Amino acid sequence: MKTKFNETLQWIGAVWIIAGHSLNALGPAVYPYNILAFFLGTVFFLWWTFRVANKPQMMVNIVALAISFMGLYKAVV
Repeated sequence: MKTKFNETLQWIGAVWIIAGHSLNALGPAVYPYNILAFFLGTVFFLWWTFRVANKPQMMVNIVALAISFMGLYKAVV
């Protein structure tokens, strides 16, 4: 069961990351939804990295989360 849940987390993260790239391809009209999609994808991947203790990927996700959070903040403020 734990393995299935981990795989589900990865797939949800992948779908959101793909959505972010797809929205980026549409251009500035979809801003800030592209950043939000990347943010959500990163949250799911970060959750997965904690569960499987993948430390290098965890660091990548923490940095990506911080960058996307700054982008969301700039979009709202």
